[in-house]
Amino acid sequence: MTFAVSAINTRLNGQIICGKEPVFCLQFDMGPGRVQHGYKRVTGNMIYNPERGYGFVSGIPLTDVDRGGRDALHRDFCTSNRPFYFVVDLPEGNYEITITSGDKKGETHTTVKAESRRLMLEDIKTLRGEYKTSEIMVSVRTPRINDTLSIRLKTREYDYVNWDNKLTLEFNNTRPCVNAVVIKKTDTVKTLFLAGNSTVTDQAKEPWAAWGQMITAFFNSEVVVANYAESGEALKSFVAERRLMKVMRHIRPGDYLFIEFGHNDQKPASSAYVEAFTGYKEMLKKYICMTRMKNAFPVLITPMHRRNFNENGKIINTHGDYPEAMRQVAQEENVPLIDLNKMSAVLYEALGVEGSKKLFVHYLAASFPGQDTELMDNSHHSAYGAYQLAKCVVEGIKASVPDLAAYLIVTPLYNPSQPDSFEEWTWPVSPFYETVKPEGN
Repeated sequence: MTFAVSAINTRLNGQIICGKEPVFCLQFDMGPGRVQHGYKRVTGNMIYNPERGYGFVSGIPLTDVDRGGRDALHRDFCTSNRPFYFVVDLPEGNYEITITSGDKKGETHTTVKAESRRLMLEDIKTLRGEYKTSEIMVSVRTPRINDTLSIRLKTREYDYVNWDNKLTLEFNNTRPCVNAVVIKKTDTVKTLFLAGNSTVTDQAKEPWAAWGQMITAFFNSEVVVANYAESGEALKSFVAERRLMKVMRHIRPGDYLFIEFGHNDQKPASSAYVEAFTGYKEMLKKYICMTRMKNAFPVLITPMHRRNFNENGKIINTHGDYPEAMRQVAQEENVPLIDLNKMSAVLYEALGVEGSKKLFVHYLAASFPGQDTELMDNSHHSAYGAYQLAKCVVEGIKASVPDLAAYLIVTPLYNPSQPDSFEEWTWPVSPFYETVKPEGN
């Protein structure tokens, strides 16, 4: 890892900030105006190439604006009327990223997502002449575990930006403006690892989403979320594909591992099947034991319900004994439990049979490019649904994991029986779409 940082530092001319310890740091001044001392100039026509190691991608036309003045960092910026992406080659690790946005002569409105649509900053607004500087923490990773082993990725994962040697930042919303980006490697931040399936993973394309890619926006810059969940996973397959091995390679004392499985573990026809009160409980205890051996903290999360109502408008349990088996393990092993199974039932029933469709991927034909037929999925969530479930998990953290709750940003109390209004909730849509539903159900 030291060699990799050194190599990229040499190629990109990264700055070494001297203090108690040397720090790998890259500083980018966006726009065509005078460049801030120690920063690299980035203009809208600088398309990423491997030789340079950074630049914009996806062919979106950008506008360079220079308002003039002596303040090199704030006088200019890059902007577009469409979402745009900035990419930087980086070795695996955790990075503190500082983003400055604002316009001397106008208002700005920016949402920032990282890697595969992890929500990092939402609705960052500045008035004319106002500037805001925000810090986020992003986990950059590769499949490699050591010199001989890697995660067994599925074919669809080969193109995921979650697994490359790059940081990808998406700038979105009605008027995204970026004045500066500073990237600093950190080895001291607390890490929250996520192990789970399609209801947890960073879904790469619209209109699919999961709570794991939303919860990133609820933590301050002292916590980084490392989401290792993947569609179709179960407790056994997560081990067989070496995903748990990868987590254990990086987890450190004081970190957390959130464990949510159940959707795919319950299918008898699958090689990953485990019976609820035997194999499922045994596998959960294995995860707990491995985490504790690293002096880290396991947390269990019961699987959220599928959208399945009875004639009285009440949710039908389609997970059998698995949620109860997890509750028993939490009690037997004295592990914190977030009962997303119970909270999701309250959430779905609050919106009702029809209203709850908004929480899931239910869209008429032609709602998205290339979508020839209606999408009707009662297992996988929309961005709105994923965000509401993330809020449920946040409340579970407040109630059951108080030490971790200390790192949450201050948010109003969330009651799943009174979810955010769909009509008033906004999500700046990313430009990439997929009409094939994720693996698992």
